[in-house]
Amino acid sequence: MTLKIPAIAGTLESSDVQIAIAPNPGRGIEIDLESDVKAQFGEAIEETVRDVLAEFDIADASVRLLDKGALDCVIRARLRCAICRSAETPYDWTREDAK
Repeated sequence: MTLKIPAIAGTLESSDVQIAIAPNPGRGIEIDLESDVKAQFGEAIEETVRDVLAEFDIADASVRLLDKGALDCVIRARLRCAICRSAETPYDWTREDAK
């Protein structure tokens, strides 16, 4: 999937995450994570981000996460939403490989 424009999904409420994603042509994946639990869960959160980006075949993106204690499933959902907004396409929740 090709990212076209910067996009944001999520809120800054407790137990949520706000994710901003933007095209990053030729520069690979850049992840900027701000979280109170970064020391404990930072690597796991970044692995989740990379997993979702791979699901969409995205190799070049700038991703900024402002985490307020979101669970893995919330991070995945917010990132999928941000990706679809950035690519200006709806997400097909009926796909067999949709997690």
